[in-house]
This record gives sequence, structure tokens and C-alpha cells, in this order.
Amino acid sequence: MVIASAFSPLTPQLHIPDGFLSTAVTLVFWLITIAFVSIAARRLQHDFDERLAPLMGILAAFIFAAQMINFPVAGGTSGHLLGGALATIILGPWAAILVMTAVIGAQAILFQDGGLLVMGANIFNMGILTALIGFGLYRSAAGRSRRTKLLVAGAAAWLSVMAGALSTSLQLWLSGTSTLNIVMPAMLGVHALIGVGEALITAGALAFIMQTRPDLLSDAEVTQRGGRAWIVVGAVITLAVILLAPLASANPDGLERVAEDYGFINAGLDSPYQILPDYTIPLLGETSLSTIIAGAIGAVVVAGLVILLAQFLRKSASSDQQLATD
Repeated sequence: MVIASAFSPLTPQLHIPDGFLSTAVTLVFWLITIAFVSIAARRLQHDFDERLAPLMGILAAFIFAAQMINFPVAGGTSGHLLGGALATIILGPWAAILVMTAVIGAQAILFQDGGLLVMGANIFNMGILTALIGFGLYRSAAGRSRRTKLLVAGAAAWLSVMAGALSTSLQLWLSGTSTLNIVMPAMLGVHALIGVGEALITAGALAFIMQTRPDLLSDAEVTQRGGRAWIVVGAVITLAVILLAPLASANPDGLERVAEDYGFINAGLDSPYQILPDYTIPLLGETSLSTIIAGAIGAVVVAGLVILLAQFLRKSASSDQQLATD
């Protein structure tokens, strides 16, 4: 069934619903995404630090929660943190790709936020591109002053949003959903503003980390260290963000605004099932309490998935080392 409400008020600005992309484009980006995620898993397994698991989990929960907070931008549009640049600066690109994959996958499966068929494209746009761009640019600031690092981190975050918007535009064009001369300027224009919010949030979060836990960031290598006190602080911040979720802007997000303005929003397809639709508990309806509980469930699920994955990689690495010594 084709619907005009393929997006919810809490939908992240680059989540593509099923129906927007052609079968060929969908398959190609599934293959690309699977390749990158496989490489990330192998690289992380090879250099695994067991202290990484809880930090990955709490960061995944925070990014999930932060993506529920839409902030208004010009023209009656909203946006919010994607988080890929922030994740890669703290964790490194391979762990960040896995964290973002878990977040985007859980959003699609549990909350019907983004299509299931096009999940590969969504992971590529919001998880892989943002992680690689963020890491590459931030590493260029190694050895520089704190102010320079924050400026570079903000620029990396802004560019990661623009890269995701450009990739989405190309996918829509290749799918025949919209013409390139229409969709690309529209997407890049609105996301240039949304990217400013991404840059400010990323730089602000990093400034806080530099002040409280500078050991999480290293010039020589992006470290993978956690700490119980830091995990508790992260959990409290995540909970605070979830409590603010009902205050999120109801303005349409970037892709939704472009789809409405240029007449292809009706191409979006209804989800074949509903679990926690629009970040709500069905029995509680669309209330603040419903949104908060759904957000808490999502944060716990995402954190749990990431920690289980990290533990699996740790065990696999241990097994490989044992086989190598036998």
C-alpha cells in the first residue's frame, strides 16, 4: 500500500523508506554495505580490545537516543544528530561502522523507521560514509591544538551529513524517483543547514569528552578505553536525552521536506508489520510516556546488540589466537 505518511515526526533526516529506490539500486547498496560491514568486523576482530565493548554499547545507545531529538531549522524543516562522525572519532572507523549498523538496523526493524529492503542504502549513507569521512578528517588534526581539533571535528561532521545527502540524492536519481537537477540541490541545500547542527553537537560532545575523559582520544591512535564511571555517566546522559524526546520538533525532516516539495513522497510504502511504530508503545498511544518508554527500549536493545557483537568478536579473536598457537 502506498502512503503519504512514510515518515514519522521522529524520523532521522536521511532514512529512506521502501519504495523510494529501485530494486537494482537497493541490491547494489546491500552488496556494498555487506562488504564494508564484513571488513569492519574482521578489522575490529584483529585489533580487538575487550574494554571496547561497553563503550561501544553506551555510545550506540546515546546515538540512538540523540537521533530521536529533532531540532528545527529554517524553512519549517527539522534535523538532528546522525552521530557517525562522533562515533568514529571516539571508537575508530571499524567499531563506528558496526555501531551505526546496529542503530540503523534496530530503527528499521523495531520502529519501522526506514525501509527494510533499503536498509543497506540507509546504513551506507548514514553509517559507513559518515564514519569514514569523520575519521579521515579528524585524524588529519593529530598533534594540533584542542581548538583546531574541535574545528576539524565540526567540519568533518558537517561534511559527513552532506556526503550522506549527496549519496541519497544519487540513489533517488538512479532509481528514477526524481531528476538529479531537482533532488540534489534540494537535498544539499536543506542538509547544509542540518549539518550545522550536527557540527555543533559533535564539537560540543568532543569538548566535553576532552575535558572529562581525554584518554578516550589519542593522537597516535583512537583508543578503545572505557571505565565504569564513564559508562554510568554515558547512561545517565542517554536517559536524559530520551526524556527530552517528546519535545522533538514535529517539522518534517530533510528528506521528507524534499519529497513533499517535489512530489515523490507518495512513493513510500507502508511497513508490512508494526512493533513500536513512530517510536511509541501501541497500548499507550502517541503520548510522551509512550515515546519515552519506546526510546528506552530502543536504547537498551541497541546497546545490547552492540555489546553482544563485540563479545562475539572477542571470542572469535581468542579462538583464532588459540588455533595459531596450537
